[in-house]
Amino acid sequence: MKKLNDPKISIVVAMAKNRVIGKENKIPWHLTPDLVRFKEKCSGHTVIMGRKTFESLLGYYEKSGKELPGKTYIIVTSDATYQLNRKNCLISYSFDDALVKAKEIEQDEVIIGGGGSIYQQAIAIADRLYVTLVDLTVAGDTFFPAYGDFTKVIEETPGIYKNIKYTFLTLENRYKNGRKR
Repeated sequence: MKKLNDPKISIVVAMAKNRVIGKENKIPWHLTPDLVRFKEKCSGHTVIMGRKTFESLLGYYEKSGKELPGKTYIIVTSDATYQLNRKNCLISYSFDDALVKAKEIEQDEVIIGGGGSIYQQAIAIADRLYVTLVDLTVAGDTFFPAYGDFTKVIEETPGIYKNIKYTFLTLENRYKNGRKR
C-alpha cells in the first residue's frame, strides 16, 4: 500500500438558508458565480463525490464542452457494476475507501463535492468549508448536515446574481489543529 499523505479536507457546497442543497438530484437555483467558485476550488485537486452528483456535474460540463476542473475524481457508488471510462476518474465503493485513495494521490487539499450522503460522512473530518450561502428558503429533498464546529470565518463576501443574494463563506473547523482522523 502506498504511503498516505495528510492533505487538508475541504467541503465545497452551495446551500439555501434552510440548508437545502438539492431537489430531485438538481440544484434548486442557478448561480453562475457559484459554479465559477466550485471550479476554482476543485481545479488541480483530488475531488470526492457521489455518483449522482458526479453524473449531474458531468451533464453540465458536457453541455458546455469544457473539461471537469479537478485533477482526479473519485466517484463513490454502491453499484458494483458501475463503470466509467474517463481518464481522470476512479471508482470507490465507500467513502472511507475513496478517502484512502485520495490521500495516496493528493498532497495539498482533498475537495469533497457532494452530495448529501457524502457530505454527511465527511463533515466530521473536514478542516474547511467553502460555502455559497444562497439567500433563499426553498423546498428540497437533500440537506447539508449541521456544521456548528465551523466557527472560524476566513472569508465572507456577499454578492448578487440575477436578483439572488448570496454570500461566499470560507469557514474553518474550530478543532482544526486537533482534528479527528
